[in-house]
Amino acid sequence: MLQQGLVDLGFIGGAEIDKYGNLNTNYIGDWRRPKVRLPGSGGGADIASLARRFVVIMPQEKHRFRERVDFITSPGFGDGAGWRGRVGLPGGGPAAVITTLGVYRFDPASCEMMLASYHPGQSVETVRAATGWDLRLAPECRETPTPSSEELAIVRACDPAGFWTR
Repeated sequence: MLQQGLVDLGFIGGAEIDKYGNLNTNYIGDWRRPKVRLPGSGGGADIASLARRFVVIMPQEKHRFRERVDFITSPGFGDGAGWRGRVGLPGGGPAAVITTLGVYRFDPASCEMMLASYHPGQSVETVRAATGWDLRLAPECRETPTPSSEELAIVRACDPAGFWTR
């Protein structure tokens, strides 16, 4: 389905992400002598390259939110605006990043990740402290709305064992 261009939205995660939405799931450190070997793409590179757009879901910690990842396993916007077209990637790139601290979108001009909202109990300062680059804010950055009881019921119904919601 991906190769035929039939996937509108994919969901992936990673060990590291950079400000252009590139994900690393292969190596920490120099790939020739890595400090840590990670499990690899597992299909994430296909989703990032071929889906019309994708969303990244991952925990946020400063060592995982890097200015540049050590190794690009799943491409976001490479080195910025125009990169995907230059390298021939048909998919549109990352649409959003959802973390344990906030929600991010990408600046249409620069393709750099920007904080769109910070989750309740967080602040711009706590999110910036867990980010390895000078984080930009979306023009209308605000606190993430608290889910309604109806929305929570839907989420809990989709996760009856509590794997994601515990």
